[in-house]
Amino acid sequence: MGMEVATRHTTSSGALLVALLAAPVLALAQGPVLSFDQLNTQLRLGDTVYVTDEQGREIKGKIQSLAPDAVTLDRDRMFAAPSVSAIHVRQRSHAVRNGALIGVAAGVGLAAAYGHAYCSSHDCEAEAPNLLGLAEILIAGSSAAIGAGVGRLLPGAKQIVYRAPGVSRSGRLSFTPVLTPRTRGVALSLSF
Repeated sequence: MGMEVATRHTTSSGALLVALLAAPVLALAQGPVLSFDQLNTQLRLGDTVYVTDEQGREIKGKIQSLAPDAVTLDRDRMFAAPSVSAIHVRQRSHAVRNGALIGVAAGVGLAAAYGHAYCSSHDCEAEAPNLLGLAEILIAGSSAAIGAGVGRLLPGAKQIVYRAPGVSRSGRLSFTPVLTPRTRGVALSLSF
């Protein structure tokens, strides 16, 4: 009977892990805008951006003004729409969220392993079954906090918010959890 409890906790922990891993994939589905007059939907005054010009040079700066045909960065550096091939931003919130998700994933794995090991040598149903669930929650929660802290220290990945029409895309790797009655796994996708 103790093994049954460990399996139940592992299954619910696994379902939580899959749901948490699916969230960033769905959040990143939004693509870049293809017109300068749509930049105000992605950027705000004061945002730090990385502007790539038509020669491939990348210039970092804070947005001072956004116009339908130009963007002006600090130190009055103005970039007209035809001279810009891409604009990127660093997503700090993604680094924190991703760190927390990685922490939760590690914590759920540790908690499931702990629960399985504990229940294989003890009678979990007789010895306070809620205590094991509480231990799993504490392990996963503290791991998420540690992961978020590490993510806060990292610079965060660059995300493209504008791509000039006709500019080639760079490669992109994405994964999507697959859950069916017969299949559990991850689908990988590589696009260029």
